[in-house]
Amino acid sequence: MSTAEDSRYYNDHDDRVGPKFRNRKGRGPFRAPLYSDQVTVGPRSRPRGGPRGGRVPGPRARFDDGDGDVAMSDSSSQDGSSQHRFNPYGRQNRRTDDRFERGRGGGRGRGGNNRGDAAIHNTWFKMSIPHGKKYDKDWLIRGLQNICSVPFTPVHFHTEGNRAQFFVDDSTTANALTRVSRKITDKEGYKVTVLMNPCPPPACLLSELKSADLEHLKQCMAKRFDGSQQALDLNNIRIDPDLVSQNIDVTLNTKNSMRAVNKIIQENIPELVCLNLSNNKLFRLDYLSELVSKVPHLKILNLSHNELKTDRELDKIKGLKLVELWLERNPLCDYFKDQATYVSAMREKFPRLLKLDGQDLPPPIVFDVEDTPAVLPPCKLSYYGSEEIKNAILAFLQQYYSVYDSGDRQPLLDAYHDGAIFSLTVPFTMVNPSRCSLGEYHKDTRNLKKIKDPTTRFRLLKHTRLNVVAFLNELPKTQHDIASLNVDVNTFTNTLLSFTVSGVFKEVEGKSRDSFRAFSRVFITVPAGGTSLCIVNDELFVRNATTEEIRQAFVAPAPTPSSSPVPTLSAPQQEMLNNFSQKSGMNLEWSQKCLQDNEWDYIRAGQVFTDLKAQGKIPDVAFIK
Repeated sequence: MSTAEDSRYYNDHDDRVGPKFRNRKGRGPFRAPLYSDQVTVGPRSRPRGGPRGGRVPGPRARFDDGDGDVAMSDSSSQDGSSQHRFNPYGRQNRRTDDRFERGRGGGRGRGGNNRGDAAIHNTWFKMSIPHGKKYDKDWLIRGLQNICSVPFTPVHFHTEGNRAQFFVDDSTTANALTRVSRKITDKEGYKVTVLMNPCPPPACLLSELKSADLEHLKQCMAKRFDGSQQALDLNNIRIDPDLVSQNIDVTLNTKNSMRAVNKIIQENIPELVCLNLSNNKLFRLDYLSELVSKVPHLKILNLSHNELKTDRELDKIKGLKLVELWLERNPLCDYFKDQATYVSAMREKFPRLLKLDGQDLPPPIVFDVEDTPAVLPPCKLSYYGSEEIKNAILAFLQQYYSVYDSGDRQPLLDAYHDGAIFSLTVPFTMVNPSRCSLGEYHKDTRNLKKIKDPTTRFRLLKHTRLNVVAFLNELPKTQHDIASLNVDVNTFTNTLLSFTVSGVFKEVEGKSRDSFRAFSRVFITVPAGGTSLCIVNDELFVRNATTEEIRQAFVAPAPTPSSSPVPTLSAPQQEMLNNFSQKSGMNLEWSQKCLQDNEWDYIRAGQVFTDLKAQGKIPDVAFIK
């Protein structure tokens, strides 16, 4: 039963018409063709010499038996909602079908958009066969494939009303199909008409693959996988018989299809070395880029016989460490003026490339030859430059902080030069200093990001050793974790030594009692006789300690000053202490501490010492003898 839509163009299907129609002539000097050779996907054309605006009505129906080899074109919309009168002299619509050609910017030109899969250029075409519902699908498709000049695979064959419909995704195939319109005659004497309309990608391609379809795709890929070479051949995957028989369309230009392939590769063959994606009409590599992280061992990639128009697409996969790449028969290859330029451009994206389109290349010049990720060397806690400087600094720090933390900092006068200078800095903050946990330090901070006035900057410097020590006495009372100290020597000469000390301390008095602080302090010193040092410049930076710094603070025992570091011991203990000090390299005080903490168990104390030393938890002062 025909619908109104189908009967409106009864003549677009039924070839059996009476003589009165055959003898009717078209008006004017030209016959108005009603078939698809009149409108094809291609450049605009206009009859030479014809007026631009004339409108001459063409015949409604005019079928000659000799026209059976001409394909019919439907100039109306696919639903038959409108019909345009043919005008042989007028200008064709400017929005000709060449706007659907690939390579016009992917829908990003004037009036275009780029919204995910919906922006897959309008290179899709809906092919409709009026009254095609009555035909067997296999008979109809096989008949079209046998006489079509371009091999094709129909996408999403279905019926809508009395029409049979399917999709193709390029203009060459669409035009070839319209040229075979009315060249097939069915058993009832009707000629099969093929109509064409540009359209967006079919909705079935934009939806997720069903679990059953994913399983079929997985089985299909398993047949194409060569385990001995770790190679997967997805050449022309869309026309794989196993997928076509299940009406599953895998278009690798679409997000869902490519992600399904990526997922199967990641879950089943992450060690993939060779991947063939040729003949898949790829014009972009957005979704292939996901393989960069999922298939780190991929070395060979075949993208030949696709539709990549610019080498910028390759930027999306240049994280792959390819040694062999195939790009022949892609439009992008035509944009290079010579082979040397082509090779250079590809080598820039893939520095390890040894073969391009089957041609061996000269060995690459690369420096990052190691496949394993670079590993930073272990961090050294301190840097002194020499053993002599190390001993001098450690002795200075032990003496300095034992006085600094004693409660009376006045003896530090002996540590500073007469013209010494001191400055204090804390991090800049927008919080009111009175509410800040570092409030006691804020009033004297010389943070150059905040202090712009030169006079204020100068005033905040503490000049001469008397002013320096007087200011140090005003700072909160502290206890430094000597085991947390790190030392970096910046500069040393015969007359000057500059080093940075960083570590953790806690306040022991006032409203911030037991608050942990981290500090960094730069001392610039000069020799003061023997191995002693005299401070000429002292710059202190204080901030709140991090959670990790607080957790690790005061874990290792701190040395306790003693006039007699080795109390009276029994003869066996004294012998054990001397041996332990000699073997471990620690001084007698720290050796005794280690033995006492382990109840004078020599073996257990040795194991604890070895573990703590390997973890870097024993301070340098423990080795000063």
